[in-house]
Amino acid sequence: MRGFLASSVGVTCAAALALPLALPASPAQAGPSTAASEAAAPGSTQSLPLVPLTRERSLRPTAGAQGLARRNVRPFSLVGVVWDDPASELDGRVQVRTREAGTGVWSDWQEVETHNDEHAPDPGTDEGEARRVHGSTAPLWVGNSDGVEVRVEAERGARDATEDLEEGAEDGSGDGSGDGREAAPLPGGLRLELVDPGGDPPGPDARTAGRAGGAPSGPRARSLHAGVPDGKGGAGAARLPALSREETERTYFPDGMSDRRAAPYIGPRPSIVTRRGWGANENLRERGFRYTKKVKAAFVHHTASGNKYSCSQVPSIIRSIYRYHVVSSGWRDIGYNFLVDKCGNIYEGRAGGVAKAVMGAHTRGFNTNSMGIAVIGSFGGTKPTDAALKAISRLTAWKLGLYGADPRGRTYLKSAGGNLYRKGKNVRLNVISGHRDGFATECPGRLLYGKLGTARTTAARYQGR
Repeated sequence: MRGFLASSVGVTCAAALALPLALPASPAQAGPSTAASEAAAPGSTQSLPLVPLTRERSLRPTAGAQGLARRNVRPFSLVGVVWDDPASELDGRVQVRTREAGTGVWSDWQEVETHNDEHAPDPGTDEGEARRVHGSTAPLWVGNSDGVEVRVEAERGARDATEDLEEGAEDGSGDGSGDGREAAPLPGGLRLELVDPGGDPPGPDARTAGRAGGAPSGPRARSLHAGVPDGKGGAGAARLPALSREETERTYFPDGMSDRRAAPYIGPRPSIVTRRGWGANENLRERGFRYTKKVKAAFVHHTASGNKYSCSQVPSIIRSIYRYHVVSSGWRDIGYNFLVDKCGNIYEGRAGGVAKAVMGAHTRGFNTNSMGIAVIGSFGGTKPTDAALKAISRLTAWKLGLYGADPRGRTYLKSAGGNLYRKGKNVRLNVISGHRDGFATECPGRLLYGKLGTARTTAARYQGR
């Protein structure tokens, strides 16, 4: 239960089936670690090694504290900390403060969620075992900034370090560090990652592009078993338009009721901003895609990246998270299958087809036969908006309906290993679950998790149940 107990900050939250699909307009040409890929990518990542902190700069006088003093840097908008070994845990506290570009005003210290390993590829998969994968904190969105300061402190144990200092002063032992409760060592190779998302994509605004139009044209698969079609309105659309229930049925079940035996209930497809719409640089991610057999469950997350954003900034936020997941954490693509903002906009996440069973890296141990939906923000103490909850319901009604899943029901998923369930255990879960149901974490935050019952009921109603 490390996710609940170890951090003073509070924790955020199979066979591959090769299905036919159209490749993106800009397929990946190189892995994220190549210099050519980095040079061609919009945006950039600055990776700054952390150094030992003096006592004056640390939060508490614990041994081994690391960080960076205030410094000027190239512009960035998102920050996180990574380390070499993904199996190592950062049991401690990470704080940053940043300087707003153009004003020179420094922010207060902000907490960075330290435990991000619950959002990760499954153990034993090629993505999870790749040598380039690193341990990482959650990313924090800070807006356009050009200065940074960071400090990383390890946990002391059950008792606060200030008690040790007081006791040390009383008995003459100095700093109290000789009491046998030394902080656990910080992971090796700690680095501060500063992400510049680059400019917005050219063309129509991602929030309005493609709203007009009826049922899309394009190739149609004959059944779910032959491969679920995306129904895109031509290659390179910035947004997939919303479809009525009838249009959705014609798009995904073109042979009529004979196909619908596989999925007798399906919600109308909501409008979805595509990867092109939010400006994904397809040269960053790995080539190819990974699929599982079906989508039996949806895990709801929060990004833990903070709530200080406007919806017009969301494409930049997603590009930053994408770059952080791929370049900094070493994943093959962004971890989530979909993202939702507080205005209720839905965004395509991991590449491979919005209607397909794309294997993500969102719920460690349960990425097979599931999808991950991340609401952008932090919801431990902030309520999710009604628009975001409606978007979750509409998205799950459609996507789960394609695979015959009842949003109010329960299903079994086999664990690939995690901190709640051993590898190979069949676990009974809600079809719409919170991240904490599959991994010991507070993600998706107490206030969002408490609304999932409403989302299940609303999604079922959209399906016509």
